[in-house]
Amino acid sequence: MQFITPSLWFNGNASEAVEDYLEAFSDSRVLATHYYPSENLLDFQRDMAGKVLSIEFHLGGLDFVAINAGDEFRPNPALSFMVNFDPSITSNAEEQLRTLWARLVDGGEILMELDSYPFSKLYGWVEDKYGVNWQLILTNPEGEPRPHIIPSFLFGGENVNRARAAVERWTSVFPDSKLGTTAEYPEQTGPAEAGSLMFSEFTLGGQWFTAMDSGVESNITFTEGVSLQVNCADQAEIDRYWDGLSRVPESEVCGWCKDEFGVSWQIIPTNLTELMAKPRGYETFMAMKKIEIDQFGS
Repeated sequence: MQFITPSLWFNGNASEAVEDYLEAFSDSRVLATHYYPSENLLDFQRDMAGKVLSIEFHLGGLDFVAINAGDEFRPNPALSFMVNFDPSITSNAEEQLRTLWARLVDGGEILMELDSYPFSKLYGWVEDKYGVNWQLILTNPEGEPRPHIIPSFLFGGENVNRARAAVERWTSVFPDSKLGTTAEYPEQTGPAEAGSLMFSEFTLGGQWFTAMDSGVESNITFTEGVSLQVNCADQAEIDRYWDGLSRVPESEVCGWCKDEFGVSWQIIPTNLTELMAKPRGYETFMAMKKIEIDQFGS
């Protein structure tokens, strides 16, 4: 099981979205589908009885979770996904990039036009019709090989100029973590101060991420629309990551927490599905803040 899994929030249309992504991306498949119980739901969930709760799926080397819920949250550009097309690996990389771009743009919104930029021969940023943000880039074949899809943090609004602090914080919490390539703003650029991160690459638990401070004015901040699920082997791991990441007590619910930068994390055991299948397992789970495995009973 993937250690850190991006989790996308959908307004009742998770199944439709996953089907679209499976058609658009290569190396794609559904891993598992979970359903709401038919009874004992909380009042706000009763309309979801028996419907899809979440879908685990795989795209281009990265596992995702699609949460099928209400309209409380929506993904936004603060946490997007960089999709790398490497000509040294794929002979028709540019053609594949343009094909995926056409699929994602349909019904979506272009945030940066697909064009040539100083950092890439071909790059574009699109928010698809579900609100999920994708950055498609033709990778420099002379650079270090990168995963096909990398989660990417954009620090704007109240968080601008905090990307470096966040990366340092997260790499101190997760093992097998390190800072990779970085580029700083040489001078004040919009709200981004000189010396803040124009771009950075880093790993958490061996997985690749990128982070940057926004060089344009923006009020976009992190929300539960895209969260990061940390799959823990036991209670000791749950305690470790909960203590290391949770900084907003009012956001602690059902294994979810927020760090000081507003990023949402789900700290869950790898056998959560099995625990929730126990008698009154779902009700027990819904009543928790930090997950306590021994409270699920036998």
